[in-house]
Amino acid sequence: MALGVQATGTDMIDAPSGVMLTAEIIDDPAAAEAVWRRIEGDPASLQTPYQRFDWTMAYLRARGQMDRTRIVVLRDRDGRARILLPLTLEREFGLRVARTVGETYANYHMPLFASRDAAAISVGDITAALVGAGRSAGIDVYALQHQPRTWEGSVNPFAAGGEPEASDGYGLMLGPDPEATLRRVFSADARKKLRSKEKRLVEAKGPVAYRRAETQAESEQFLAAFYAQKAARFAGMGVADPYADPAIRAFLASAAAGPDPALEIHALCLAESGRVLATFGGAVSARRYSGMMTAFDPDPEIARFSPGDLLLQHLVRDQAARGRLGFDLGVGEARYKASICDETIGLVEAIVPVTLAGRTYGAVRQGLTRAKRRIKRDPRLYAALQRLRRMRGA
Repeated sequence: MALGVQATGTDMIDAPSGVMLTAEIIDDPAAAEAVWRRIEGDPASLQTPYQRFDWTMAYLRARGQMDRTRIVVLRDRDGRARILLPLTLEREFGLRVARTVGETYANYHMPLFASRDAAAISVGDITAALVGAGRSAGIDVYALQHQPRTWEGSVNPFAAGGEPEASDGYGLMLGPDPEATLRRVFSADARKKLRSKEKRLVEAKGPVAYRRAETQAESEQFLAAFYAQKAARFAGMGVADPYADPAIRAFLASAAAGPDPALEIHALCLAESGRVLATFGGAVSARRYSGMMTAFDPDPEIARFSPGDLLLQHLVRDQAARGRLGFDLGVGEARYKASICDETIGLVEAIVPVTLAGRTYGAVRQGLTRAKRRIKRDPRLYAALQRLRRMRGA
């Protein structure tokens, strides 16, 4: 593939196009905080919510990965930071592999671009910068998963030549008028059915309330409900529950904390008892809500009213009313995603080899990605894989 990057500390690299980039690798995330937050807070920047400083730090600390973190900063000839990419170093098959942060808990792993012009820097320039940095840091290969091909209308150069992932992401743009946005996203028939279900839910169980966690107590309450609901769901499927991991729970609690949380949690509750009927959590930036997790009460007396769908409709209205411009429901196929999203966010895994061994690793890795995509998109193969997973979990 074309994408590859060289970073050599503070050495200037004359890329083929004539644009000169310097690349540095920062070992301590705290040392990168100032430049990171400056890019993140600039309205001209191009970013996903998963590369916010607070989201990334919450994940790294909870997972115990701080000592393996490396922040790549690419600067132009004037010393301006144009691209910032948080990574962790992993040992695999004796190689040093630089991976994007967040694993599957981050739907998108795109770097932060200081502007759309920064995202338009040539693939060759970026490749030259990354490979040089990799050589100086002893990196064999960069494995950059879940790179969106485009983001908010701009092409992501880190996706150039990547191998298509097994699943895509799904999103939509919000409008300034919340009710107009709802009419566009949900059909008249869908809105009618949801009004009827909410009315019948109120008649059966009493008044309901849509709430956003604004205190630590609310955050803890909604997360506890989510864990219980999700545990029941995974148990019914016969698969392991990833949210049972104490480190992941610590990450979510940390990301949801504070006055400007990196993770925003919403819930549909019974107004009188406070019982949580459905939950929805998403990574947030000033411009976007990106769904990470959702669950609903499996009690048939609750589930028949589609509390998850009721909460989703409220969530779309709430995000539009609060001025966010983008909304997405993350990676993976699901009925509720297809029903409201009008944008398919194509994803690729980009491999940037630095050494010969890294090139071999990349070829094997991309072969595995192709196989995974084939299985995921073949109903018979995917059903067989699901049966195998259930047998292993039994």
